[in-house]
Amino acid sequence: MTFTRTLLLTDISPPVAAADAAACSSPLAREAIGSLHAETLARSLKALADPARLRIISIVAAHADQEACVCDLTGQLTLSQPTISHHLKVLVEAGFLARAKRGTWSYYSLVPGSIDSVAGVLAAV
Repeated sequence: MTFTRTLLLTDISPPVAAADAAACSSPLAREAIGSLHAETLARSLKALADPARLRIISIVAAHADQEACVCDLTGQLTLSQPTISHHLKVLVEAGFLARAKRGTWSYYSLVPGSIDSVAGVLAAV
């Protein structure tokens, strides 16, 4: 028959002195992002965090002048037109794409610098 005894963390680790605790933290080399900036960045990343949306941005970026018609997207994605429209709306609201209506068609273009700004922030984090 085996007996086991659960030890509390205080039973197996020596108490940490205040000086030791201060020695364990290192100084910041640069300023961390603030809470408002983190929320804004999270919304942007959430808009990009979908495979269909990444493909849409890639398709638009691959077109001449980085602009594509909705009809160009529906032929390349295996999604229904309402689903593509939803993804386009999310990307427009997040500031990655701009929409221009020409006749019955909508054309989407990359907002200059929108992808670069996210990439720059990620490189700094």
